[in-house]
Amino acid sequence: MYIRTLNRMTTTPDARTDELGALTHLALTELRDALHGVSAMHRSVAVGVFGVLGPILGRTVDSPRMVHDAVSEGTYQSVDALLDAAQSVAGSLPTSDRKLSQTARGAVLLGVLNGLIGDELAETRSPLAADMSMRVAGEPISIDTGAIARARHDASGHLVVFLHGLMESELAWAIGGRPTYGRRLSTDIGATEVQIRYNTGRHISENGRDLANLLTDLVLLWPTPVTRMTLIGHSMGGLVIRSACHTAAERGDYWTGLVTETVCLGTPHFGAPLERGVHALSTVLQSSSVTRPISTLLRRRSAGVRDLFHGNLTPADWSDQDPDAWQRPPGADVPLLATARHLFVTATITRNPNHPIGRLVGDGVVLTSSGRGAPTRSRLGLRFSDGLDLGGAHHLTLLNNDEIYQWLLANLRPRQALPPGRSV
Repeated sequence: MYIRTLNRMTTTPDARTDELGALTHLALTELRDALHGVSAMHRSVAVGVFGVLGPILGRTVDSPRMVHDAVSEGTYQSVDALLDAAQSVAGSLPTSDRKLSQTARGAVLLGVLNGLIGDELAETRSPLAADMSMRVAGEPISIDTGAIARARHDASGHLVVFLHGLMESELAWAIGGRPTYGRRLSTDIGATEVQIRYNTGRHISENGRDLANLLTDLVLLWPTPVTRMTLIGHSMGGLVIRSACHTAAERGDYWTGLVTETVCLGTPHFGAPLERGVHALSTVLQSSSVTRPISTLLRRRSAGVRDLFHGNLTPADWSDQDPDAWQRPPGADVPLLATARHLFVTATITRNPNHPIGRLVGDGVVLTSSGRGAPTRSRLGLRFSDGLDLGGAHHLTLLNNDEIYQWLLANLRPRQALPPGRSV
């Protein structure tokens, strides 16, 4: 059994660090990095051009080259100096009472930022890095019986835990301004919605470990005894759920026995083609001095994004591996939680899921074969009867869709016992 000291959220000076100032500082830092990249590309192009003209024009090219180099380097140094001054100003910006991450627009912005470079933000302890936390109306809720009771007056014994996808926040479940799946399930079957926010730029296995720890605390400190849990993840969120279940099962965590269903909505169980394409492109661009700065930028993509090459779930899948190697071995085969039922939804942009274009591009981000856990090289073990194929939909449609909700409701609604003497 896994036991640990609870890490409750408290309001500290560090927690109140102004996110707006940090965001401004980061923007200027990124602008400086981009400037250096442009400068390197400019220099490479100039060397190539003057290298071609030199043998043709002889020493007459020397004077224009010297003028060009002096002007270009002087320009870049001047802009660099201006950025230095701007960063000094950013460091002295006044703090604000309302954190950026607790506003709707701020949560969306920081969700994208965390997905892109969240591992860097976490490593440097930036206030912009999202901690894994339970959220209600954008506010982080301490995993504490009193705090939960005050935030969730409707706390019941059936928890439905929601994990968003890459570059998203928990607000994504309300896309289109419609009631979330969790709110509707609360009305229809009395379940309690638990929305989780996390840093999608970190490794999936790291988020899986943190989710396992959070659920351990949540079950222990929930205001009423927890009798049932349903875990629902969109895209990467489904992988984090699988990783958490694997970690918790290996540790013997109590909460795994409470999980009756997991639901994966557009989850790339065996990776996503977009990450593979970016990986290949960054490798090709690395071969030329002119395009190398672009390759360097692409190679800054976060650990979470890189994990989507194969859908890595464990630390062994990425530790001691070269993330930029052309050939990247697939991760370990991680079994599904044996005691739960595993539901899934895939989508295709074509109305007919079997249309050739639909099979080729899936929902625009995840292929149906990966979402079903059944590519050619391996099979995850998802049952066809536990899935829903949604035609004429894209990746974000899965976050809030009435057809999906009705399917969810039918599968999650408690089944009434038959009267004595009756059989199915």
